[in-house]
Amino acid sequence: RPKEQFFYLPWSLHPHCRGSPDAHSKCKSAERKELGLCSAPGDFEPETQTSSHFTRNYFSISVTGKSLPSLHTVMILKYQYRHSCLVLVAKVLEFQLQHQFQSVSEKLHMECKAEMVTPLVTNPGHACVTDTTLYFQPLNGYPKPVVQIMLQDIRRIYKRRHGLMPLGLEVFCTEDDLCSDIYLKFYERQDRDDLYFYIATYLEHHVPERTAEGYTLQWQRGLLSNYQYLLHLNSLADRSCSDLSQYPVFPWVIGDYSSSELDLSNPETFRDLSKPVGALNQERLERLLARYQEMPEPRFMYGSHYSSPGYVLFYLVRIAPEYMLCLQNGRFDNADRMFNSIAETWKNCLDGATDFKELIPEFYGDDVSFLVNSLKLDLGKRQGGQLVNDVELPPWARSPEDFLRKSRAALESEHVSEHLHEWIDLVFGYKQQGRDAVGAHNVFHPLTYEGGVDLNSIEDPDEKVAMLTQILEFGQTPRQLFVTPHPRRITPKFKSLSQPSSYNASSADSPGEESFEDLTEESRTLAWSNIARLEPQEHHRIHKEAVTGIAVSRNGSSIFTTSQDSTLKMFSKESRMLQRSISFSNMALSSCLLLPGDATVISSSWDNNVYFYSIAFGRRQDTLMGHDDAVSKICWHDNRLYSASWDSTVKVWSGVPAEMPCARKQHFELLAELEHDVSVDTISLNTAGTLLASGTKEGTVNIWDLTTATLLHQIPCHEGTVGDTAFSPDSRHVLSTGADSHLNVIDVQTGMLISSLSADEPQRCFLWDGNSVVSGSQSGELLVWDLLGGRVTKRIQGHTGAVTCMWMNEQCSSVITGGEDRQIMFWKLQY
Repeated sequence: RPKEQFFYLPWSLHPHCRGSPDAHSKCKSAERKELGLCSAPGDFEPETQTSSHFTRNYFSISVTGKSLPSLHTVMILKYQYRHSCLVLVAKVLEFQLQHQFQSVSEKLHMECKAEMVTPLVTNPGHACVTDTTLYFQPLNGYPKPVVQIMLQDIRRIYKRRHGLMPLGLEVFCTEDDLCSDIYLKFYERQDRDDLYFYIATYLEHHVPERTAEGYTLQWQRGLLSNYQYLLHLNSLADRSCSDLSQYPVFPWVIGDYSSSELDLSNPETFRDLSKPVGALNQERLERLLARYQEMPEPRFMYGSHYSSPGYVLFYLVRIAPEYMLCLQNGRFDNADRMFNSIAETWKNCLDGATDFKELIPEFYGDDVSFLVNSLKLDLGKRQGGQLVNDVELPPWARSPEDFLRKSRAALESEHVSEHLHEWIDLVFGYKQQGRDAVGAHNVFHPLTYEGGVDLNSIEDPDEKVAMLTQILEFGQTPRQLFVTPHPRRITPKFKSLSQPSSYNASSADSPGEESFEDLTEESRTLAWSNIARLEPQEHHRIHKEAVTGIAVSRNGSSIFTTSQDSTLKMFSKESRMLQRSISFSNMALSSCLLLPGDATVISSSWDNNVYFYSIAFGRRQDTLMGHDDAVSKICWHDNRLYSASWDSTVKVWSGVPAEMPCARKQHFELLAELEHDVSVDTISLNTAGTLLASGTKEGTVNIWDLTTATLLHQIPCHEGTVGDTAFSPDSRHVLSTGADSHLNVIDVQTGMLISSLSADEPQRCFLWDGNSVVSGSQSGELLVWDLLGGRVTKRIQGHTGAVTCMWMNEQCSSVITGGEDRQIMFWKLQY
């Protein structure tokens, strides 16, 4: 009819009417309410035409002013009864509705078809974003006619993977909640990306989601708990509470559910986190491996996954029975297969032929409702005659609250902290796929992995739906976050109290400062906690070119500096006067250091040499001609000299003991040569002198084991020259800066880049304590960084040119900097 929209529906497809128009009239009212198409009699009236072959019914839909603010598009009505053979599909319904926004002044940016993801169901509809609001109009008006989210209320927005495809978008209006305010799935990736761009551009406070490595440093240093870290990793791996097929996954950590007391100091209390659940029982594993060897390609070890909608609802049936009923065709599962007992569930995971499930976050939270049948549900009766009610707790748990409290304590225990990285390797890391997964007995069905099937290449719609259904219901492996071994968490067992590598071994109090006879870790911690209170005291221009190196005598009275003007200078802090100026050649000097005893200064030069200068005798003591190109940096530890050069080598030499007469020339013995592919611009040692970090012209940081002169890790982490490197006080991390303006933190044990911060300009040099950084910038500022928070906390104006070198005293209360402006500046903490 004119001005009315029609679709027809053969009666034989209607699930209730059984082909009868009379039967249809009886269920029409209930059905239309279920469809959400009309709310009052007369809104949805059929007209019937009969032929010899089938009955055709035309339905007219009136558009009123109270109707949904739909968009200009073609809408498809789809009604599917899940897990049954009866499907009602309306054909194509075209109509145009006038936009009805919150304000007439709103400007539409974009609109597209989308689906709202809820547990077990994706609800089709349309999404649009204006300059103030995100709208989603569900096609059936559920959960409400229009979902509206003000852009100013949005706090987080993340791109998500849905059905193993990059089509999801999750929006949060809170900072910490697990559940989002809306989860949308798009039909085209470009639509998802465009909507993300519009919203992210609007949000002034929007910060793109960190990489997994960005959270790793915070976790290692104790800023994040194990629970918080796992939540972050799940979120980064596209796990969401709105999507049961990708619900957050947590590990079983306790292996003792029979003792009367839970002993968290006993390693036997815990599950082996280095193995997947399927490999915890050796006898079962051998059977699975035998089947795996006989299986044709593609092979897999486990026929079920560790996380799927069925497993999630197995745990949550007491608080989400409606989802379980939907999944089980309107019935609860057999009473003996329900979540009846913690101990029984764990035993079945160990012994069951097809049960390899892990846990969910609720086991380590503070809400006990999933353990208690507070809704008084009739969950059936077990074979022994007992009714299924609350979950049976292990003997060591006095109550559901006590169970969760002790489970969380186990998750945060020292033992789990020391081994959690092994489980992360299996679920989120390098043992998730490939040869390492095979070696770890961690291979699941190919359809559970991203890239296991290309849905877009499947042309048959039935086959495509079947494949997608299998992906969503069987379980999905999280997106892989790490491709190298995950670093271990720093615990008291592995924590070193060694001195920071950025401290000069010969340094002491600066003149005029109090001397701390009993220097403690607490005093340094106090100084670094107030490092933003660093203030300039005085400055002196003593060179004709950029300052390249600073060394300070033990009593703090003499400051030695090198410069590109080819001179080594000795400046008196007390008299504020230049005392000596020494020139070894007509080429630039690149760095300097004081040997223990303050008798000799060593300087490196662009003329390929290293010069030894006797302070007492006032002359050059010796020259080491050991390189074929400029010497860029030198270090000293335990009578050994380490020299880096543009000739692509770092050389280790036997040195000059401090007690030997200064006038006596020494024979230098080459102990080791660390070869690089390109020129080496900087080096640093850890405090024990067992590790060396080198930075190259092409942006690579290398970590060397000096006890064996072998390369441990080679990390290409900068675009352009590496400016400076230094180990953390505990030797667990290396920080590097480069010409690309990045500050990168590398885990020494694994070689993983675990944090990368971007500055506005290159940071030429720095000091750090493992948590905070003071860096010297290209513009002359000193920047104070909260490394764990990933931000600059203070900018302090200093030099008029780039800051090129820095020195800090042992108490961490005084700093001296050198710059391209030819000055040295003295800084002091103001408590």
